[in-house]
Amino acid sequence: MTEISVGGARIRLVQGDITRVPVDVIVNAANSELIGGGGVDGAIHRAGGPEIMLELNRIRPKHGCPTGGAVITGAGSLPARFVVHAVGPVWRGGGFQEALDLEAAYQKSLELAAGSGAATVSFPSISTGAYGYPAARAAGVALAAVAGFLKARGGTIREVVFVLFDEGTFKAYEKALSAIEPG
Repeated sequence: MTEISVGGARIRLVQGDITRVPVDVIVNAANSELIGGGGVDGAIHRAGGPEIMLELNRIRPKHGCPTGGAVITGAGSLPARFVVHAVGPVWRGGGFQEALDLEAAYQKSLELAAGSGAATVSFPSISTGAYGYPAARAAGVALAAVAGFLKARGGTIREVVFVLFDEGTFKAYEKALSAIEPG
């Protein structure tokens, strides 16, 4: 299964490059300093151009963005209107509220996206790259958080697309999606 309907919206899975999928809001897996980095973060900054970093430099909180938090900027040259920069947790074995922090990052991202009037949002698999969160565990948290948000208060959001870079992560999300109740 690669898509379901939840709360009047659609959750869809695709394998590919998040910087090439046209949506209203692209979610970036950012670091807490909001200074750019590797993986998804680096790809978004390269594809979006320097405008994104210039805006981050203007709005960056004094002590960075906390784990589970997010900020929103314009999207530069990306095929989107906005980028939400979400800070996921570093995996430390699962006993340090990583699931709660990951859920918070997805929910805060959706709050900012809905507040911008977005109808379509794309997510990467937050925290499963350099931060080491196991993809199978992250997929369950991510999909449950998004489905819960859409059921409770989806607002303008009509589609959430998880753009997953590799086949292993895609398969983990596909399996986790089958556990989500449509409706």
